[in-house]
Parts: sequence; structure tokens; C-alpha cells
Amino acid sequence: MKDFQHFVNYYDKPGSIVLLEGKRTVLDADKPKIIKLSQLLSSKTKHITFRSGNASGADNYFSKGFSGVNAKRFEVVVPYSGHRSYDSEGFRVINIEDIPLTNDSPLVVQSKVNRRNLRIFDAYVAGERNTMAYKAAYLLRDTLKVLGHPPKIPGANFAIFYDDVQNPGSGGTGHTMNVCWNNLVPFVNQVVWFNWVK
Repeated sequence: MKDFQHFVNYYDKPGSIVLLEGKRTVLDADKPKIIKLSQLLSSKTKHITFRSGNASGADNYFSKGFSGVNAKRFEVVVPYSGHRSYDSEGFRVINIEDIPLTNDSPLVVQSKVNRRNLRIFDAYVAGERNTMAYKAAYLLRDTLKVLGHPPKIPGANFAIFYDDVQNPGSGGTGHTMNVCWNNLVPFVNQVVWFNWVK
């Protein structure tokens, strides 16, 4: 993606879904850049629906430009009812608990790729709600952000990440990047988009 205008020209169309996601730990110097990108995306696009995970850190900063008038173009995917509801007011909330899941569901199958502990997903699908099963809920939430749940929840067309450039592709953000990669959803991290907010 060459520059911000190229991104807008290519993706600002009805039906486009762009994922905004990142690490919970954000460098102090980077916080204003994430907020500036959020404001730019909100003010310079008309059609894209932006989707995030409602986590603290980068997800929260990505949402800042959409409070108020553009709230209808921002949606959050949560791992359980009431998750950080104080940060999602006015946004559309998609709850993984509302998605019927079986072991054969695409969300479950793709969440298991590149994971060592598959038992957490089996436990969650079986209805367990303990610490182990809730780990699966977060990963399933991340997979849902990319794949959606057609026809009511479309999949993402593009993703913008704030990653840990010293330890790239780790944790939940890395999981979401892998889901994008495995499903041919193009994405960039701040190495690219920092140039959009100069």
C-alpha cells in the first residue's frame, strides 16, 4: 500500500470492512500517531466500516476518531457480554457468544491453526466457561474479526495493525495476522502506516 490516498481510493467503497488492531502495550510516542490515524480514517473515508477488538491499548486508541458522528462506522468484536462496555458505547458490538459454534465451524477450525493447546477450543465449544475456555474466547474473537460470520457479519477486506516491532507477530495480534495471512487478507503494520500520518 503506497500511501494513505492509495488506501482510500482502493478500499473506500460500500461494504468494505477494515480491521484496526494492535498490542495492549503502546509506546508513549506512538499513542498520538494511532489517534491521528483514527481521526484521518474517520474524516477522509465515507463508506468503510472499521472493526476492532475493544481491547485496551492500541484498539482503544484506534477507536478515538470514531466517537460521536462516525460511531456508526465503527464496530467492536468482544469475547463475552459486557467486555469493556465503557469503551464501546455508541459502536456496534459483535459478541462471539452470539455465534453458534461447533468443532467444525470455520471460526473454530481456523482458530486452531498454529495453536498448541487445542483443548481450550474444545472446552469452549462444549460450553465450559473457565479460565482456560475464556482464552479460546479471545482467540475466537480475533478470528471472527477477520473471517466474519456470513451472511450477517462480512469478513474483513484489509487490516491495519499496531504490532510490537521488536517481537513481531506474537500474542493475539500475531494470531490475527496469521488468520489474515491464511485467508489472503492484506495487511500493514506501523512500519507502513506511520508514513500516512507524517
